[in-house]
Amino acid sequence: MKKMGFRWYGPNDPITLNNIRQIPDTKQIVGALWDIPVGEVWPETEIKEMKEQVEKAGLKLEVIESVNVHDDIKIGLPTRDQYIENYIKTIRNLAKYGIRVICYNFMAVFDWMRTDLRYQLPDGSKAMRFQHKYFKGKSPEQVVSDVEKASDGFTMAGWEPERLAQIKQLFKKYEGIDEERLTQNLKYFLQAIIPVCEECDVRMAMHPDDPPFSIMGLPRIYKNAEDMRKIMSLYDSKYNSFTICAGSLGEDRNNDVPAIMREFVKKDRVAFVHLRNIKFENDEGDFHETNQSSSQGSLDMYKIVKALYDCHYDGYVRPDHGRDIWGERGVPGYGLYDRALGINYLHGLWEAIDKDNQK
Repeated sequence: MKKMGFRWYGPNDPITLNNIRQIPDTKQIVGALWDIPVGEVWPETEIKEMKEQVEKAGLKLEVIESVNVHDDIKIGLPTRDQYIENYIKTIRNLAKYGIRVICYNFMAVFDWMRTDLRYQLPDGSKAMRFQHKYFKGKSPEQVVSDVEKASDGFTMAGWEPERLAQIKQLFKKYEGIDEERLTQNLKYFLQAIIPVCEECDVRMAMHPDDPPFSIMGLPRIYKNAEDMRKIMSLYDSKYNSFTICAGSLGEDRNNDVPAIMREFVKKDRVAFVHLRNIKFENDEGDFHETNQSSSQGSLDMYKIVKALYDCHYDGYVRPDHGRDIWGERGVPGYGLYDRALGINYLHGLWEAIDKDNQK
């Protein structure tokens, strides 16, 4: 895995670039500008500063996660054209500084959802958890409040306070937006930006819905392989690509994650991969996140990594959410220690598969 990366939350992240550069065979930073409101243009000056900071630490910055898509684009409001123009300007600005992949999502209202951000596991570590029953009787305002309190004041991707402060109005705006309309609004967005991506050599890598099923009646359009085929057909170009997140897709037992990897890597439509494991708790599909290793979770990480190897995947990879271990308490899901352990485990799987294939 030559392009192993590590998501970094910028200068305010308790994890430093110097910490990251000490993780063996980790050369890439997956970065973002966290102070730019959704929908505004990312300034060249700030992109340049971030790039220089990363390179000064001896690392590379070629993947951005994420340039979030404004809700007006997802809803299909008349104002979407201005926000799309801003998005195009951001793509061009990022391309000037060597960015090759932009990971984004097209999820309605909630970028991702967990019902417990620090669920204590039997070994004393803490992990993010999802329980279906949590939502019974909950208003959107209560959900946002619970998540914000559990974040301990850390910045969390997709949970922009200024946007979610208007959560009641946001839910109202999405009334009448079903999967078909959301898909058509994605098509409108892709038709506008992909020609620019082709010109700038920047691949858009859409992230799956997390979790891959409806929450509180909201539509979901990237849940499985069938959805992926539909998204591919909206604009036939390798620049209309996917982030395959093993954990997100794996949260639906019906998804064969290794098979999905094989199908879309072979089609050259995978620009970015997130690797993590989850543990199902019951037949209802409740789950918590866990260490990367297959023995700790419900996903077979060997089969997932082997699918990438067999298909000669040479794109960008990063470990996804980790647990809080050894007393660490940082951005939920994004501590240093468990993700670093995960990287070593993934490299070990890759090396073993590679050497076995050389016999």
